[in-house]
Amino acid sequence: MSSQDNDRLKQDHAELDGLLRQLNAALESNDVTRIYATLDLFWARLAMHIRAEHLHLFETILQAVNRKRGALVDDTPPVEEAEKTIEQLREDHNFFMLELSRAVAVVRGLLANPEADVTEPLQNVRKGVHAVQQRLIKHNEIEENGVYLWTRTLLSEEEQSELAALVQKELENTPPRFSATANEP
Repeated sequence: MSSQDNDRLKQDHAELDGLLRQLNAALESNDVTRIYATLDLFWARLAMHIRAEHLHLFETILQAVNRKRGALVDDTPPVEEAEKTIEQLREDHNFFMLELSRAVAVVRGLLANPEADVTEPLQNVRKGVHAVQQRLIKHNEIEENGVYLWTRTLLSEEEQSELAALVQKELENTPPRFSATANEP
């Protein structure tokens, strides 16, 4: 991916960070409807980002590293390092989705039972969101300062452009429940 495309993934991280700040503000309000809307959007947007990385970025990098085995340049990771790093990032992704799915389930339950005391359940949601937020810091650093940059040395300009188009398509593949037409009669 070119520098511009690397910036697009970084931009998506920044957008997700903004959504996470909105989610934290919603959690402070104790407004379950607002929390659900923000949490669901953050969860979906993070899933879109993860899907782009899993389906396209990670697979492309692993294929390129294996293809260039023995002919690696200074800025290119050894096969074992690339595999280990991507495996760790995938584990992080699984953690994020699991924690957020648990949080969504709790908040959905609160919406279904408006008479319930929200104090303890929302405290558990806050803990899960905080754990995701803390782990995202190191995760994003590894991606932005490592994995995203690997594409420059592993891929030709044409391959970088193809990858960028695939990643962009995934980042734009918004679930129907969030599209403007989803709420029209």
